[in-house]
Amino acid sequence: MHTEPKRNRTLQREVPDSMARPPATRALQLLLALCWILGGQSSLTGPMAAGNASEFRPRMFGLIEIEDLDGILTLVSEKQKLEIQSSTTVIVVPVLYSVAFLVGLPANILALWVLIFHTQKAPSTILLINLTVLDVLLLLMLPFRITYHFAGNDWFFSEPLCRLVIALLYGSMYGSMLCLALISIDRYIALVHPFGALTLRSHRTSLVMSVSVWVVVLLAMLPLLLFRQSYQLIDPPINTCHDAQPTALMATFFFPYYASLFSLCFLLPLLVILFCHGAVLKTLLARGHRYSHAACLTALVLLVFLACFLPSNIFLLLHYLDIYLTDDKYNLYVPYVVSLAFSCFGPCIDPFIYYYVSVDFRGKVLRVLCCCCAGQQVSSNTSGIHLSSSSQSRSTLLSKSWGNKEVLQKESAGRAV
Repeated sequence: MHTEPKRNRTLQREVPDSMARPPATRALQLLLALCWILGGQSSLTGPMAAGNASEFRPRMFGLIEIEDLDGILTLVSEKQKLEIQSSTTVIVVPVLYSVAFLVGLPANILALWVLIFHTQKAPSTILLINLTVLDVLLLLMLPFRITYHFAGNDWFFSEPLCRLVIALLYGSMYGSMLCLALISIDRYIALVHPFGALTLRSHRTSLVMSVSVWVVVLLAMLPLLLFRQSYQLIDPPINTCHDAQPTALMATFFFPYYASLFSLCFLLPLLVILFCHGAVLKTLLARGHRYSHAACLTALVLLVFLACFLPSNIFLLLHYLDIYLTDDKYNLYVPYVVSLAFSCFGPCIDPFIYYYVSVDFRGKVLRVLCCCCAGQQVSSNTSGIHLSSSSQSRSTLLSKSWGNKEVLQKESAGRAV
C-alpha cells in the first residue's frame, strides 16, 4: 500500500528519458501504436483496461493506484479530490456550457436555415454553411458535458457515448477553426485581390475546401473514437470521461496527437487568420472612413478567435506535458476545463459576427420568423374557416332536405284533395 505511490513517482521520472529518443524511434513507436489500434487492442477488455498500476496515469489530475483481489482501484489525493469536486468544475463550468448552448444553438440553427433556403449559393456561402454545421454539432454535445459536470464529473452514460461526445466535441471545434481560416482566405482574396477573385473564388474551390475540412475532422476524431475515454475512480466514486489515460499511451500517442492538432488545426489557422485579417484591415483603412465599420468588424473577428481558442489550446498542450511534472502544484485540470468551456463561446458568437451583423441577413431572418408566425396563424384561420363552412354546408343540406319534405307533403295533400 505504501510502496505503490513511490513506484508511480519513479516511473513518472523515467518518462522524460523515454521521450528523449531519436525521432526515428519515436516515429516507429507511433507506427506500432497505430498498428495496435487497427488490431483492435483498444477495447474495454484489452490490455489498457486491465493493465497494472504502473501503466496508468490520468490526463488531468494525478491518481494513486492500489491492487486488491478485485483488480486495480484508482484513488486521488485530498487536494486533487477538492479540485475535482470544487465549485468551479461542478457549477461554474456547466453554467458556462449552459449559456453557450442556450444562446448559440437557436442562433446557429436559424442562421443555417436562412443560409440553406433563403441565401444565394455563392462560394462564400458554402463555407459559411459548413462552419454553421460544425458549430451546431459542437453545441449539441454540450448537454452531455453539462450533465457530467453538474453530477460532480461523474459520467452516467456508456463508454461508446463518451467516446462519441468527446470525438465530436474536439473534431467540430478544430473543424470550425479550419473553416474560419478558409473564410478569412476567401475574404482576403475578395477584398485585397478583387481581380484574382474572378478565377480563384468559385463553387468548385469552396467545395474542395469544405471536403478537406471534413476529412481533417474525421481524422481528428478517429483516435478519440478508438481509445478508451472513461475510467472508474473509487474515491471519489465517480466515472470520469476524458479525464484519465494510461501513461504509456499519453507519452507515445496522445501527446504527439494533440501536438499535431495544436500545430495543424490551431496554430496554422491562427497564422492564416492573422495574415489575412491584417491585410484586409490594411486595405480597408487605406480606403478611408467609409469602411471603418468593416475594419472594426474584422478586428472583432480576430479578437474573438484569440479569446475563445488560444487559452484552451495552450492549456491542452501544457497539461499533456504535465506527465513530466511530479509536483502537484502544477496541476492544470481546473484551468483547462474552464478554458475549454470558454472555447465553446466561439460557436456561440460566430452567427452574430458573421451573419446577424448584416442588415440584409437580419431582414431575411425576420421574414422567416414572420412567415412561420403567419403560417401558424393562417393554418389556424383556415381550420376555423373550414369548420364554419362545413357547418354551414350541413345546415344548408338540412334546410334543403326539410324544404323538400315540405314540398312533398304539399304535393301529396293536393293529390288527396
